[in-house]
Amino acid sequence: MMEKDAKIYVAGHRGMVGSAIVRQLEKQGYTNIVKRTHKELDLCDQAAVEKFFEEEKPDYVFLAAAKVGGIAANSEALADFMYDNMVLEMNVIHSAWKNGCKKLEFLGSSCIYPRMAPQPMKESCLLTSELEKTNEAYALAKISGLKYCEFLNRQYGTDYISVMPTNLYGPNDNYHPRHSHVLPALIRRFHEAKEQGLAEVTCWGDGSPLREFMYVDDLADLCVFLMNNYSGNETVNAGTGKEITIKELTELVAKVIGYTGEIKWDPSMPNGTPRKLLDVSKAASLGWTYKTELEDGIRLSYEDFLNNPMRAER
Repeated sequence: MMEKDAKIYVAGHRGMVGSAIVRQLEKQGYTNIVKRTHKELDLCDQAAVEKFFEEEKPDYVFLAAAKVGGIAANSEALADFMYDNMVLEMNVIHSAWKNGCKKLEFLGSSCIYPRMAPQPMKESCLLTSELEKTNEAYALAKISGLKYCEFLNRQYGTDYISVMPTNLYGPNDNYHPRHSHVLPALIRRFHEAKEQGLAEVTCWGDGSPLREFMYVDDLADLCVFLMNNYSGNETVNAGTGKEITIKELTELVAKVIGYTGEIKWDPSMPNGTPRKLLDVSKAASLGWTYKTELEDGIRLSYEDFLNNPMRAER
């Protein structure tokens, strides 16, 4: 168990996941949280990361920093996604190990699993067949990070763990019109359609793919829970175990935002993978389950969007 006054470094504390972990730690009474902005510490700079760890010597590390983006961003910048993610995670994990960090938790992504993995996806299906090409670079970097944690455990007896979240949403999400994920993109589109009085909104594909969504504060709750209750080489899936079609999701977002126009579909545009659901029985067997239902979470996210200074950026 982490001591309440232990020095805890949250890498990526300004991002959606990192900021949720900080909120959760503070809520649970942890008082010694170390943060560094990108300006203060560039995690891709090996010398700077080594210096930071030598000086601060955190007891625990949550590695939630990453270069992220949706389909467009991932497929346009494959080399950047691979390099930045690979370098920053290796720098942090290696420096944590060199400086005697008691425990590290690495945050991955469900895109690490094979494109045609049996559904729902168990932790054990990792590396059993090929990855989805559109985010292969990101997935390879994340797989390397979690494998490095596993190999340190095996070679040096460390206690480093990894968590693989499903699609996340919530406060501090990215609402960029081109580089955001499906749920924040829908929130923005329906908000703008409502403001502009548009009679209809057209969405990509036919709305049939099934997706799972987890409110980011639930993930943060699980992350702290695992840091205190789990050790092992295998990753732990983080999700709700529930799925919804993109069509149902779209209608739910429109309802929460109060958009009453028509929703049309453009079947000439790609649908993406037909189904992506995580098997969450492992987390459940450890005694953890999610708390926030999707409609409530979307409502909270929309409130955040309305107060989010980033959303004005085009």
